[in-house]
Amino acid sequence: MNKPILTMDGISKAFAGVRALQDVRFDLMRGEIHALMGENGAGKSTLMKILTGVCARDAGTITFEGRPVTFKNPREAQAAGIVIVHQELNMLNHLTAAQNVFIGREPMRGKMIDDDKMNRDAHALFQKLGIGIDPKAVVGGLTVGRQQMCEIAKAISTEASVIIFDEPTAALTDSEIEDLFKTILDLRGRGIGIVYISHRMDEIKRITDRVTVMRDGACVGTLTTAHCTKDDIVRMMVGRTVYEDPKSRSEVPADAPVALSVRRLRAGPLVRDVSFDLRRGEILGLSGLMGAGRTETARAIFGADRPDGGEVLVNGRLCRIRSPRDAVAAGIGYLSEDRKRYGLLVEKDIAANITLASLRDFMRGLSLHRSKEEEEARRHIETLRIKTPSEHQEVRKLSGGNQQKIVVGKWLTRDSQILIFDEPTRGIDVGAKAEIYALMHELARQGKSILMISSDLTEILRMSDRVMVMCEGRKTAEIPIEEATQEKIMHAATLREARRVS
Repeated sequence: MNKPILTMDGISKAFAGVRALQDVRFDLMRGEIHALMGENGAGKSTLMKILTGVCARDAGTITFEGRPVTFKNPREAQAAGIVIVHQELNMLNHLTAAQNVFIGREPMRGKMIDDDKMNRDAHALFQKLGIGIDPKAVVGGLTVGRQQMCEIAKAISTEASVIIFDEPTAALTDSEIEDLFKTILDLRGRGIGIVYISHRMDEIKRITDRVTVMRDGACVGTLTTAHCTKDDIVRMMVGRTVYEDPKSRSEVPADAPVALSVRRLRAGPLVRDVSFDLRRGEILGLSGLMGAGRTETARAIFGADRPDGGEVLVNGRLCRIRSPRDAVAAGIGYLSEDRKRYGLLVEKDIAANITLASLRDFMRGLSLHRSKEEEEARRHIETLRIKTPSEHQEVRKLSGGNQQKIVVGKWLTRDSQILIFDEPTRGIDVGAKAEIYALMHELARQGKSILMISSDLTEILRMSDRVMVMCEGRKTAEIPIEEATQEKIMHAATLREARRVS
C-alpha cells in the first residue's frame, strides 16, 4: 500500500452559489479499505459523485492508476474500473435479481440474452456473499436489506479496481454484515481499493485501514484507524463529543393514557397475532432481526398493507384503517425506512414536501397558498437545521440526513399525535443522529407517542421507554427499559415461541 491507485487533489464544487467542496484531497492505496466520514452535508457524496462522473468538478485533478482522468458519466467510470454501491437503492423493481445485477452486461447467446447463464452467474455471486436470494425473484418483492445485497453483488461482478461502498450495512442483519465483511476483506486481499462510507464507528474501527474526515465541504484530516479512537473521529466530524449512553429509566407514568392499542393484528406471513399498547408520551422501541415482521406490522397499522384480521384503537376508539389516508385522519404518521420511495416527492422542492400530508391547510379556495407553504417550510428548515440554500431546493439534491429531516417536518406540520419511525437514523451521521434523537425526545415530552423500529440495539437502548421484540411475525418480549440489555433483546429476537421476557 505504498502507491495510490487513486488521488483526488484540490477538488472544489459549488451548487447555486453554495459551497459543497473546497480544496479537498483524498487518496486511496491498492489493497486498502479507506473510510470516508463526516456529517450529512459534509461533502462525502458530492466528492464521490465527482469521482464517478455524476457531476463535474469546478477545480482540482483526479489521477487514477497513474493517469489524469475525467469521467463524463458513471458508465465511463465503471468501464475504467470504478464502481459505487449507493446508500439509496438503485434497483429496477420490475426486473429479477439477476437482471438487476447484470443489466447492461447481460451474457449473450447469439443475439439473445442467455438467461440461464445469467441466473447461474448471479447464483454464484449470491453464494459468494452468503445470501440466499433467488436469482429469478423480482426485486420489488425483496426486503430493503436483500435489495442492498443485490446492489453489492452488482458492483462486485464488474471486476472493478476501486469499489465505493456508501453505507452498505444500513439495512443488513448481523449475519449479512459478517458475510459482507468477509467479501470486502477478500477484495482487499486481491489488491482492490475500497472507499468505505459509514457512520457506524464499530465497523470503521474493525474493517478499515485509514479514516479521512470531512466537515463543511473541507477535508479535516486523515487518521490511521489502528492509532485513533472513536472519540478522535467524532470530534473531527462534529467539533464536539456526542454521547450515546443508554436510557436508565422511563419517565412515562405507569397510568399514562394509551394512545394506540393494537389487538391480534394479522397481515400476511410476517404479522401473526401481534398485540401491544403505546402510551401517550412514550417511545416504544420495536426490535428484532430482519424478517421478524417489524416493518410489516407498521405498514399494516398504517394501512399501507391490508390486514387479515385484528383491531387498531386510537385513544380507545376503534379505527377501521383501510389505507394510509385513514391512518393520517386518525392522527398517525409513518416515516418509512425507504424515505425516497414512500416518504418524499424527490423531484419537488422542500416546501412542497413539508406540506405534503397537510395540503388542505395550505389551500386558499381552489389554489395553493404558496407563501404560507414557504413560511412553514422555512420554519422547519430552521428548527430541524436542514442544510439547504432555500425552501425552493429540490429534495433529490439534498443529503440523506437532510431528506430524513424533511420527512420528520412533514409529519410535524400535520401535527400527528402517533408517529411510527421506521429506522429513523438509517444512513445518518452521528451529529444529525443526535439531532433526530433530541427531536424525538422533545416530541415525546410534548405528549406525542412514538413507535420506533430500529435494527441498532444501541439506538433501541438509548431511546426506548420500553422495548418490544419480534421474531418470525410474533411478539416474543416486552421489556421495561430499566431491565433491557442487548443480551435479553437478542435472546428474544431468536425465540420461536412467543413468551414474556423480564
